[in-house]
Amino acid sequence: MTLANPQEELKGSGRRLAGVVALMARHRVLAVLGFLLVFPFLLPYEALAVNILIYGLFALGFNLVFGYMGVLSFGHAAFFGLGSYATGIVIVHYGMHWFPAILVGAVAAGLGAAVIGALAIRTRGIYFAMVTLALSQCVYYLVYQLEDLSGGENGLRGVDVYDLGLPGLELTLLDPLTKYYFVFVFVALAVWLFSRILASPFGAVLEALRENEDRARACGTNVALSKWLAFVISGLFCGLAGSLNAIHLTIVPIESLHYHTSGLAVMMSLLGGMGTFFGPFVGALTFLVLEDVITLVTVHWQLFVGALFVFFILFLPRGIWGSFLRWASR
Repeated sequence: MTLANPQEELKGSGRRLAGVVALMARHRVLAVLGFLLVFPFLLPYEALAVNILIYGLFALGFNLVFGYMGVLSFGHAAFFGLGSYATGIVIVHYGMHWFPAILVGAVAAGLGAAVIGALAIRTRGIYFAMVTLALSQCVYYLVYQLEDLSGGENGLRGVDVYDLGLPGLELTLLDPLTKYYFVFVFVALAVWLFSRILASPFGAVLEALRENEDRARACGTNVALSKWLAFVISGLFCGLAGSLNAIHLTIVPIESLHYHTSGLAVMMSLLGGMGTFFGPFVGALTFLVLEDVITLVTVHWQLFVGALFVFFILFLPRGIWGSFLRWASR
């Protein structure tokens, strides 16, 4: 009887893993949605799963600019917050149905991204990041001052969407699992659309800008227009996440527009892996689960999460999912 060679077995396992990863890359939308479909059953409670789903979408939208185009923005809280507030305002003050209200939130964020992007794309590097941060804070203080509409420092309350009111169905968002799959439907559509954008010629343009902007310009790419369009599309995705967050929480806190929320998008993208399709959801999962677990032990959870973030950046610079993909492809 011949004993198996351990090195050959290891190589065989590596090839099988590489094959699975390649299959997931070819069918990335199905892979992501298949995991998210069973995701709430893997966590201790559904509300955490809903948060991860929403912030994963937020980080996904941010990753279009940061990971695929290679431009750092500190202003994406403006789009998340505009989506939340626009959806909340039309529901609370105008009694709009939840479905058009969500669309209003996404469009409002897209318009905000169009204005901020038109001003920010005139700069490059750290100046771009600082301009987006400054403009985002302008949005924060503008909404803060519109107290009659936004509720000011107390936030907007009364976004009470419980009954979905679908024909022939009686579904209520008071059931956490129903709320998860309600959010999942929108996230699934967003993930599919995001994949289509990346697979289009425009997606190739974004990666060309990330690799070498000057060479892309020399090839005839309209760099300013491409950056602006990417910024607007990113804002639409982030605004959709904000709209869903308003319905999830039934309130819109003013912190939705704070630069701390922009920092969350950066951290989640880096933790998961910038420029990877599934990375934003991995980053959101890692950050929010760590926050949830550590807050049970100490109120100083930010100290420990910050230390872990530094560890990941130093030893896994490609992020968790990015490092896994690199290891699996060897």
